[in-house]
Amino acid sequence: MGSPEPNSDLERLYRETGWTLRQFAQAVNRVGTEQGTPLRYREPSAHQWLAGHMPKKTVRPLIIEALSRRLGRPVSHSEAGFPASSARSVGRPNTVEGVIDLGRQDMDPSRRGVLGASLFSVALTVPDWPDVVGRMEAARTGQTQRIGMAEVDMVIAMTERISELDDQFGGRHARPMAAAFLVNTVAPYLRCDASESVRHAMMSAASDLCYLTGYMAVDEGVHGLAQQYYMKALELAGAAQDHLTYCTTLRGMSVQAVDLGHGNEARRLADAAAAASPQAGPRMRAFLAGQQAHASAQVGNRNDALQHLREAESAMDKAESQATAFGSYDPAALNYHTAQVRYELGDTGGAVEAMQQSDRLRPQIYRRIRVRNRAILAERQFEIGHLEAACQTWGQALGEYPQIQSGRTDQLMRAMLVRIRPYIKNVSARALYERARTEIPEIRAT
Repeated sequence: MGSPEPNSDLERLYRETGWTLRQFAQAVNRVGTEQGTPLRYREPSAHQWLAGHMPKKTVRPLIIEALSRRLGRPVSHSEAGFPASSARSVGRPNTVEGVIDLGRQDMDPSRRGVLGASLFSVALTVPDWPDVVGRMEAARTGQTQRIGMAEVDMVIAMTERISELDDQFGGRHARPMAAAFLVNTVAPYLRCDASESVRHAMMSAASDLCYLTGYMAVDEGVHGLAQQYYMKALELAGAAQDHLTYCTTLRGMSVQAVDLGHGNEARRLADAAAAASPQAGPRMRAFLAGQQAHASAQVGNRNDALQHLREAESAMDKAESQATAFGSYDPAALNYHTAQVRYELGDTGGAVEAMQQSDRLRPQIYRRIRVRNRAILAERQFEIGHLEAACQTWGQALGEYPQIQSGRTDQLMRAMLVRIRPYIKNVSARALYERARTEIPEIRAT
């Protein structure tokens, strides 16, 4: 058997990245580690890929993702010289079937580990608003059951209750409930006969539930799964001509990206959300501009970040004077964005002040967010050398932490122990360290 033909397609992409072979291999390894499958590729492996040796099927999506991140654009399998069959999905199920498949897998405890290993992708192709409007595929199956606004109202009410549970206790237990509700109740409703207005309202309600379920998946740290839920939310919102949920979902995807450090992708998604909402009210405008500010700051665009932040502040002033309501975006959330912008631009002290103001303004009902953000505030206080203040803030977060089931909060608490361990000769640090070990037995210091 002769030697394989060099992969000229992959070679062309590789040259475009400007990487060395070592950097190429390391980038693929990093994506593998993020997915939960650490890899140890080195220069010889990257050289073999370019020479035409086909990578393992499980590794090809990781190479595609590494290239997409480096080049700042989606890269397809065929563009990299890989068989199209190696892509993670072949063909496109209709929206209802996709929701059922996604939710059923999320309900199954035996599948949770597989879903948790799914990969966040900057190569995800997000449909534009004109592409999703009216694109609901064959939602009805000829069943005689007919639904009305009473069923829509029930879905909306259940989504609100699940959201409240997430706010109070985190999404680890609430998300399987949402998935089961999607599969057993909402998806069948999407197949039922209904008037056009009821069908649109039900698709809008289903979109909002998919968005919430994706948001809870982000909180648990299962980012590839979250993206799948978000994509279903976009499809359903477009089919329902629901600009609000479509834009909210794009913004949620931007929040996910910026928290993972993918600033360019976060900015693209935040800008897309703002562009798709031409008639946004002041609170919605603040909601979108605040995220644009954070994403711009992360990529180092100071002028755009500060301009968007001013827009958010102005819009929030108008919203507060009108006493309108939009979700949970309020002055506490705006101060959080201010803190993130200041931190990304190098003003950690200013970030601490804004985070403290955010904490003072936050309504009591948002316990999960309060615990998480206090842990972040403590990290910022620690960074500027305020050890005792940081320990006090961490202690406040720790007081409510046992009531929260949240992957991101778990990570922050583990990071707390790592940070304070070298300072346990300090009275405050030692007291916090011992309290954490005693009160939270599942988190052990090594």
